[in-house]
Formats: sequence, structure tokens, C-alpha cells
Amino acid sequence: MGATTTMGKNQNQRLEQLRAELKKRNLDGFIVPRSDEHQGEDVPACSDRLLWLTGFSGSAGVAVVTTDRAAIFIDGRYTLQVRGEVPEDLYEYQHLMTEPATSWIENVATAGHQIGYDPWLMTRNQVARYRKAATDAGATLVAQEANPIDAIWTDRPAPPKAPVVPHEFQYTGKESSDKRAEVAAALSAIGQDAAVLAAPDSIAWLLNVRGGDLPNAPQPLSFAIVHNDARVDWFVDPDKPADGLGQFLGPDVIRADPEKFGSVLDQLGKAGATVGMNGDSEPDWVVERLRKSGATIAFGADPCALPKAIKTDVELDGARAAHHRDGVAMARFLHWLDVTLAEQSVTETEVSDKLEEFRRTGEHFKGLSFPTISGFGANGASPHYRAAPETAATLAPGSLYLVDSGGQYLDGTTDVTRTIPVGTPSQEMCDNYTRVLKGHIAVATARFPVGTTGSHIDPFARKALWDAGLDFDHGTGHGVGSYLNVHEGPHRIAKAPNTVPFVPGMIVSNEPGYYKAGGYGIRIENLVAVCTIDGIAGAERDMLGFETLTMAPIDQRLIVTELLDASEIAWLNDYHAWVRMNILLHVNEEQAVWLKHATRPIE
Repeated sequence: MGATTTMGKNQNQRLEQLRAELKKRNLDGFIVPRSDEHQGEDVPACSDRLLWLTGFSGSAGVAVVTTDRAAIFIDGRYTLQVRGEVPEDLYEYQHLMTEPATSWIENVATAGHQIGYDPWLMTRNQVARYRKAATDAGATLVAQEANPIDAIWTDRPAPPKAPVVPHEFQYTGKESSDKRAEVAAALSAIGQDAAVLAAPDSIAWLLNVRGGDLPNAPQPLSFAIVHNDARVDWFVDPDKPADGLGQFLGPDVIRADPEKFGSVLDQLGKAGATVGMNGDSEPDWVVERLRKSGATIAFGADPCALPKAIKTDVELDGARAAHHRDGVAMARFLHWLDVTLAEQSVTETEVSDKLEEFRRTGEHFKGLSFPTISGFGANGASPHYRAAPETAATLAPGSLYLVDSGGQYLDGTTDVTRTIPVGTPSQEMCDNYTRVLKGHIAVATARFPVGTTGSHIDPFARKALWDAGLDFDHGTGHGVGSYLNVHEGPHRIAKAPNTVPFVPGMIVSNEPGYYKAGGYGIRIENLVAVCTIDGIAGAERDMLGFETLTMAPIDQRLIVTELLDASEIAWLNDYHAWVRMNILLHVNEEQAVWLKHATRPIE
């Protein structure tokens, strides 16, 4: 895309407006992250300043604008996407990891330059890195009381005001009062008077509430302070809570207008309180407000993150039920796709729309857990590709179709990926698909001692690919919330070191893949729950493993049986028998015939 397009003209005008605003403020540059005050993966439309300024619609990135240069920094997921959305004659394309914005600033800024930033949109640790880069260049990092983009964004959308509603005990299995008491006890045990919560999903979990401020994450945007006596100050827009919420929460949850957040932080400081914070979650503005008021800041983990990740028995049962309904939708969809491809052409967006249509018939369905990744051929080689109606590819014989999708249900969150051949697949496609499947099975059947982390499990997913000189560049698994964020920590399966061991009750994805640039993408993803493993003869340690939750056929047309050993074939046959048993009675006769064939045993 060049600056001669309509969008390019808009971006050029906005870039010039920003530079004029920076000049008014005596700034030589400004940092524009793709974030809001809560540092979440999703941001409301009113906070997507990076999209408004540059045109980039990805979920991670940052831009830096100076008086005569501008650059946008994205990771490997968006290398192709950024070129289609951001004019190359306005912005330099840089890799977020290998060519970070801090290095660019260090090279571009000169002595005396003032680089602005919004302290609400950056964390303490982020600010420290940018400040070092500016200082090394002889420049100064300057916090802005008001974001300069907001001064020129004349048609900026209003903040979301979706109702906040109770999330009942039948879905949580633990009362909010019990959660607050446990968190308060944990704070007292480490000598903290209170902790600031900036992550909306942590607050939603703690208070047993849900909302709709974000399109795919059912949570209200808010801040909270939890005290070591189990009281909570909750700073939420007064227009959001539904009738009866106050009675549901009880007297120990004090709701306040967000404008009072700063004054309550000041009170903590004046009282000499020790306040817990996570340097990678809360806005730097909050840290500075506490520091200036006299509080002692103790940086550490979000006190809600780990208990939120360890699901209650009720939440695990809910996840199983949600995955059953999701599996029915997937079976109906995969049958429809096979029948349709044999009769007519369809586009990536037509296919993803149909999948959502099937999901919407399920009980407790509240929406998608993320925008469906629907990629055919080369588009599937971009792990986070997003199809648009005006540019969607048509599925045609000779390549692979990858669909990564999920649903939000009142009792659980789902995330599943399947890869489907369109026409006759090549031998290379089948070989690589089978190696991905071997990695998936290796994770699904892993047995490991208590204390094992996801970085220990990650090689299981990659060995079959490594044997052929192949690999994939994303993590193998992410935590998943309970009718909350589809991506949650603190646990994960990835190459990067992780200090959080697996605990029974955690839910994590199992999604190895392979991506041939310009060719096709392969990914097989199920969600699994960490569980205890008993009955291992001669075992000397307590052992854990995974219970698979996702119910959807794994396409057999791409499997090279000779590459699978007997135990892998047994796992696949057992998995398909389980899927068939659970789904068969919930589909019509034609779909049942298809399902029996799709889940037939491999000899």
C-alpha cells in the first residue's frame, strides 16, 4: 500500500497533524504503543491509537514518530500484514524483537531531543527501557499529561459502557468473598498492605463479574485495589454495573468513580502502605503516583494470576461441557465444509462466518473468543492472519485450509485449530502435517513430575519437526481462562524459560504447527487440562499429565500412517472413538455418516 491510496492520504495527514502537535509541545518525538491502560491483548476502539495513526490492525506493535522519520515495529506474525496496511513511504518497517523501538530511538535521537510518552499506556519496565535508550542518545524521555494523539483525533469513539453482570457460583465454584480472603491472606503473608490490579480479567475473576467492554473478552475495563483485610476498592464507570450488583458483591467491595483512583492511591502513600504491583502490568502513571505519595512499592506477580489459572472443579466441569457443545458445532461445520467444497467455491470469510453460525446454536454461547483465523494456502502460513471480505481468498484445490477459532460460553472458553486439505494434498504437505500431529500427540500423552514447567514440555512438540530440519516460531501452548481471556498466564508451553510449574486444574493449549512461507500453514490445536496421573508402576514421584478437552476430528486425509508408531496410532484411534461417542447423538443422520468416517480407526 502506498501513500497515494485513500487510506495512505489519511495516514499522511494524521502523521503531519501529530508532528504539528508535537511541535506545540516542544517534543522531538513520540512513542505510540498498541495498548490501553490495562496492557491487555485487546483494546477498545477508543484506545487503538496505533491503528488510527498508522492503519496497522495487528494485536501487537508500536510506532515511534519524530520530526522527520517514523517507524513501526511488529513481530514475525505481522511481517506481511504490515506491508498491506501501513504506507512504506511514511513508516520504516522494523522487527519488534530483533530491531526494537528502543534501539531505533537510540540511533535516531540526538543530544537535547525530547521524546514524549503517555504514562498511562506504558508500564514501569517499558518506561525504564525507553528512558535508557533516550539517555544513551543524549535525549530525554518526557511523560505527557494528555496524549497528543487524542488532541487531533476529532472523531475518537466514546469509551465502552457495557453492563457489568454477576458471574454466578454455578459457573465459578467459588464465591468472590472466598477468593478475596485467600488473596488477602497471601498479601499479609508477604507483608503487603494492598495490591493494585490493572488487569481486567484479574478483577473480573476476583469479583465474579463479567462485562462486554471488549469484543472477545467478557470483562469490564476497570482498576481495583485489594487490601490485606479482603476489602476491595473498585474503580469502575458508574454507568456500567447492572441492577443488583452491589448486593451481589457485598459491603466489602467499594465501588468508586475512576476519577477517584488517584486520590485513593495518595491515601495509601500517606499511610505509609506497602503496595504490591507487577512492573509489566500496571501503568507507569500509577507507579509514579504511589511513589510520590510516599508508598513503598513491592514489585511481584499479580496475586490473582495463579489462583485464576487453577480452575475449580466446577470450572473444569464447565470447560468439559462447553467443549462438548463446541465439538458438536465443529463436527457440523467440518461436514458442511466437505460437502460445500465438493459443490462450489467459498471464500475464507464465508467459511468463518458459517462456523460462527454453527456455534451460535449452542447453549450458553456468548460470542467468539477471538477473531477467527481463516487462512487458505499462503494465508495460512501467517499464524495470526485475519481475512477480510474484500480481500478474502477463495478455497481452491491444491492447498490447505487452516481454521483457528473458539467460542465464549458462560461455562467455559474454547480454542481449536484444524487443517483441512482442499483437493489433493502434496506428499510434502502430508509429511509435514504428520510431523505436526506427532508433536501434538507427544504433548497430549506427556507424563511429567510435579514441578515441571512448560519450557520442559515444549521440545516434545518439536522433535518430529526438528528431525526433518523444521520448526515453528510461536509457542506451543497458552493458558486459557474460564469465560475470560482466551490467552492467560502465568503458565505456558514455549521455548522461552518459564518459572511457573504446571498445577492440576490449569488449562493450556496444545498447538504445534508448521508454516511454509508463501505456501501453506499447518496447525493442530486442542485444549488440555493438567491432571494427576496415578497407577504408574514403580513410580517414585508424583506425576502429572494432560486431559484433552477439545472434541473435533483430526483430518486423516493428510496423515502418512508410516510415520506414526503404534502408540501414536492407538492415541489417535482412542481420541477419535471418544469424539465419536460424545458427538454422534447430537448431529443429524447425514452428519453422523460423515462423522463415523472422519473418526474411523487407522489400522
